[in-house]
Amino acid sequence: MAYQQVIIVGNLGRDPEIRYTQTGQAVCGFSVAVNEVWNDRQTNERKEKTTWFRVSVWGPQAETCSRYLAKGRQVMIIGTVEARAYMDQGGQPQATLELRARDVRFLGGQGGPGQQGGEYEEYGSSGGNDMGDIPF
Repeated sequence: MAYQQVIIVGNLGRDPEIRYTQTGQAVCGFSVAVNEVWNDRQTNERKEKTTWFRVSVWGPQAETCSRYLAKGRQVMIIGTVEARAYMDQGGQPQATLELRARDVRFLGGQGGPGQQGGEYEEYGSSGGNDMGDIPF
């Protein structure tokens, strides 16, 4: 038996987009930027690297994400990741990381997009939470 789980914390790079499959299941997609900051040991210069993830959320949780998330909002995503290679419009090879979310946690409180904070709000995990009881 094999198992994979990935946890990322970052900020939405664009507003979520929701669509529905032919069977009516909701799918929400958005991008998340995860920033890593460190000091170079040799130059003591501050360095920063951003990794972008394409996130897909399915089912009732997708509708919740579409309704309450916006560009800049900080989130924690728990799910599985898959790397995909493709050719861009210029014919150059590119790669992307796609994360299929099992659980999305809204971070930073209700104060607005991108707000930093240590507390989190959990709205809709695929563990059977009732999506109708959102507290705001």
